[in-house]
Amino acid sequence: MKMTQNLLPCWQLLAVPLLLLGALALPLQGEERAPSPNLPDPQLDKSSPDAEEVSSRIEEKAPRKAVIVVEAEAVDEKDLAAARARVERANVVAPNVRLQIYLDEKRFGPGFIDGKPGKFTTKAVHSYNRSMGRQPDDWEALRKEADRMLGQTYAIAIVPDSASEWVNPALPLEYAEQAEEERMSYRSYLEFMAERYHTSESFLVTLNGVAVANGIAPRKALKVPNVSPFLIESLKEGRSHGEDLGLSARTVVIDTIGRTLFIYEAGSSPVAPGAAVVVAEKNEKFKPQKLIAMFPITPGKLEQTHHGEWAIANCLELPSWYYDKQLLDTGVRSKDRSKVLQIPPGPNLPVGILWSGLTKSGIGIHGTASPRTIGRSLSAGCIRLANWDAMRFPTMIRPGAKVIVR
Repeated sequence: MKMTQNLLPCWQLLAVPLLLLGALALPLQGEERAPSPNLPDPQLDKSSPDAEEVSSRIEEKAPRKAVIVVEAEAVDEKDLAAARARVERANVVAPNVRLQIYLDEKRFGPGFIDGKPGKFTTKAVHSYNRSMGRQPDDWEALRKEADRMLGQTYAIAIVPDSASEWVNPALPLEYAEQAEEERMSYRSYLEFMAERYHTSESFLVTLNGVAVANGIAPRKALKVPNVSPFLIESLKEGRSHGEDLGLSARTVVIDTIGRTLFIYEAGSSPVAPGAAVVVAEKNEKFKPQKLIAMFPITPGKLEQTHHGEWAIANCLELPSWYYDKQLLDTGVRSKDRSKVLQIPPGPNLPVGILWSGLTKSGIGIHGTASPRTIGRSLSAGCIRLANWDAMRFPTMIRPGAKVIVR
């Protein structure tokens, strides 16, 4: 199935003189194709077509300053000043946006991309540096690496025609009414684009201004972080992901205190200078593990968290969800099934776009209807990921993989 990425680097628009603010030149939609990663995967077979495509997008050049074109919506001096102020704000946060994009592409989630590095960006920096054998707090080395590997910081994205199938401004708030809907859609095109580019609606408003951001619709353009988009239209309702020899052998470690999820696979990680080295005794069945990914999560409430060792039991795209108030409140399923509502699939479903159930009944790793709350709230026992991170889960972990909840 082919999808449109609809992503254009901002530098291609520099041919438009800044004084000609009456129109913004945008190309027509190109041939639809699946997106390729922005960064090379060290485990990718260099001889494969995918590796060739990735390599073609990597430019080993000196870091370039992000260039942003003044929006073409200005009609007077006041509008022009506002547009220039947006450009200045975007340039100020660009170094942090670049860092967050790079971490996100390397599968060390910084939370949503907004140019304001908080605790999850810090955790991602520390985890990625450890995986590379660097001191955890070596921000400077990571920034240089990101600048060397990334292209432009921002891009112009055209809202795809398919977005209309995923947006419903009239989506009800009550579960009883939601059960009558066909899909738990996004409530606006701005929400659709924010999740697509791993960011927040408020940051898109900062980049584009209120009028542009709130007025977007299919075939209109929006400035976004230049990250590989989350293509929700590539998902299929009820599609199941089975066991995989390599992915099922990996291990998930969930830190409920630090609110992070780590993925490990067999192999030795590089050791940072001065770090302690763990040496197993000969009679211990010790297998070295290396860290390959980290994502922020929302864990369960303390009284509903099940610590221990489990395994991934299943993995489903676009699941439906059963609202059982008694189960959420007490952890015990309601015997009266007439009180249980079946809520249809969609990005605004409480479990998001993916359900990965554990061998502990009723507990799973899943997406969310509200990426802003990841790491900032508590669930009824499950582990929540942002939908753009949840979508990547089947490419890294499959049923049979060990899950350790700490």
